[in-house]
Amino acid sequence: MAKLVAPAQRFDGRVALITGAASGIGAATARRLASEGARVFLGDLDEDAGRALERELGDASQFFRLDVRDLAQVDAFTQACVDRFGRLDAVFNNAGIGAYGQAPDLDPETWRDVIAVDLDSVFFGCRAAIPQLRHSGGGAIVNTASISGLFGDYGLLAYNAAKGAVVNLTRALAIDHAREGIRVNAVCPGPIETPLAKGLIEHAVVSVEYERNIPMGRVGRAEEVASAVAFLASEDASYITGAMLVIDGGVTAATGQANFTRAFTAG
Repeated sequence: MAKLVAPAQRFDGRVALITGAASGIGAATARRLASEGARVFLGDLDEDAGRALERELGDASQFFRLDVRDLAQVDAFTQACVDRFGRLDAVFNNAGIGAYGQAPDLDPETWRDVIAVDLDSVFFGCRAAIPQLRHSGGGAIVNTASISGLFGDYGLLAYNAAKGAVVNLTRALAIDHAREGIRVNAVCPGPIETPLAKGLIEHAVVSVEYERNIPMGRVGRAEEVASAVAFLASEDASYITGAMLVIDGGVTAATGQANFTRAFTAG
């Protein structure tokens, strides 16, 4: 497997704010941005993991215990970032959860929780961050959507709805704020090896389905998504806004029909 090599210090003097930062894609992105010179402000409910990451990254980081469902906390989180580091240049709205269930069986409280964590938090984060990005002269917002926001999944009704809304929210934000020098994009990961996806990836049946249906034959790594986030947040993506960057090993390149090559060469 090819080793990921970080480019030059693209984020020297820049400050980035990350939600869902204590593990998975958020933690990988924090490490990646810090390795390229950023100071990173980390938000998550998992205080133990968040503090451990803060210690790992040192003076270039600070952790803030954050419930992204709470507008007041998101506002305080964003202000605390600016108070600590003096500015804000990049935002990664990454916090998310999932839930299995079809409409007749899905508890409304579960529905509301998924919408709150996956969608409301993105709105709250952008609402708080955009005035600070204006003050910095512009910047970049990256939202975590999903290929599940581009297409449907069996039994993931709430997650599909929330991530689909993040996709179009990202587009609307992009056109609203393009003239202010604020770019807004989203990453759309497929199956990625993270704590959130652990139950699916390790499920005996689902793991076989992933191996068969992902053209690259494996789930992705959090660091591979972090590389895409770093690109979108950097000046290397200076003319990109309103884009959905798919990171899925080729899953959405297929039509969903039978694998004819496998069928016709079987046996």
